Amino acid sequence: MTNAPLPRISCVILCHNYGRYLDRAITSCLEQEAGNYTLHEIVVIDDGSTDDTPEICRRHQDHVRIVRRPQRGFAQTLTDAVLLAEGDWIAPLDADDWFHPAKLRTCAEAITPDRLLIDHWETVVGVDGRPLLPEPHPGGNTSTLLVRRDAARSLLPVTNEIHFHALRDAGHGHTLTEPLANYRLHPASMTDRTLNGSSQHYRADVCVDLADRLIALTAAPPAWATAAALRRISHRYRARAAGHRVEAHLQRGHRLHTLRPLAAMLYHSLRGHAPFSAWLRTLASVARDRPLAAPPPAPATVPTPTSPPPLGRSAV
Repeated sequence: MTNAPLPRISCVILCHNYGRYLDRAITSCLEQEAGNYTLHEIVVIDDGSTDDTPEICRRHQDHVRIVRRPQRGFAQTLTDAVLLAEGDWIAPLDADDWFHPAKLRTCAEAITPDRLLIDHWETVVGVDGRPLLPEPHPGGNTSTLLVRRDAARSLLPVTNEIHFHALRDAGHGHTLTEPLANYRLHPASMTDRTLNGSSQHYRADVCVDLADRLIALTAAPPAWATAAALRRISHRYRARAAGHRVEAHLQRGHRLHTLRPLAAMLYHSLRGHAPFSAWLRTLASVARDRPLAAPPPAPATVPTPTSPPPLGRSAV
C-alpha cells in the first residue's frame, strides 16, 4: 500500500500598491518550515499597481510566478487567485501581511479528507510590523485561511474571503488557535474605517452577495452541501448582513433605522436555525442605543496595545 501524496499548497499573494510590504510577504512564503506538504508555487497577482511593486516582483522572479494586469479590484483579484492556483490547497495572502514560518506546516497537519477550510488566529501588528495587541486575535480574513481549491472554485465568483467561510458553516471547517499570520493595520487598509458604519455596510453587502450565491448553488449543489443546507446557510448570512446593518445605523446615530434590519435578522435567524444569542446581543445594543463595536480609529492613528482588537478587514 503506497502512502497518499502530500497536499500541494499554492501561496497566492494579492497586491495593489503594497510594494513597501511585498518583499516581506514573499519572503514569508519562501521561508516556510518543511512539513507534510509540498509548496507547489508562489503566485503574486499585481492588480495594476503604480508603485514599486513590479520592481519587488522582479527581484523574486526566479522563485515566484508573477501575474500583472490592469487594476480590477479586490473581488476579481481574489477570484483570479482561485482560478490561477494549481495546488490542491490555496493559502491566500494580502501583500501587507505576512505568514509565520510554521503556517503551512501547521495547517497541513490539520488537513483531513472531510475538511475544506482551515483558518487560524493572527498577530495584529502596526505599520512598523510590531505587535499592537498583547494576545493573539481570532482570524477569518484573507491571510488566515487555507482553502481546498476545488471547493473554493465551486463558490466563484467571490467578492470577499467571507465566501469561503460557507465551507465551515457546512461542517467542513477547522480552526487553529495558533497565530500563524501577521495582520497589519495601517491607514491604507482595504476596508474603509474613516466613516462610522462604512465597514459594517461593506460586510453586509458581502454577506448578501454570498447568500445569493448559495441560493444559486441549490440548482446543482456541490459535493460539500445539500440544497437544504445551502438554503439554511444562506439565511444565516442574511441574518448576519442584517446585524451588520443594525450596527452601521447605530454607529451613525440612526437608531430608528435599525428596526427593519433587526426584524430581518430575527426572521433569517429563525429560517436558518441559527442560535438567538447574536440577535439578542443586537437587540440589547439597540435598546441601549449603543453600538456593539467602538467607533473606528481615525485613519492616521494606530491603536495602542491596550486597545480592543479591531475587526479584521472582512471579519464576519
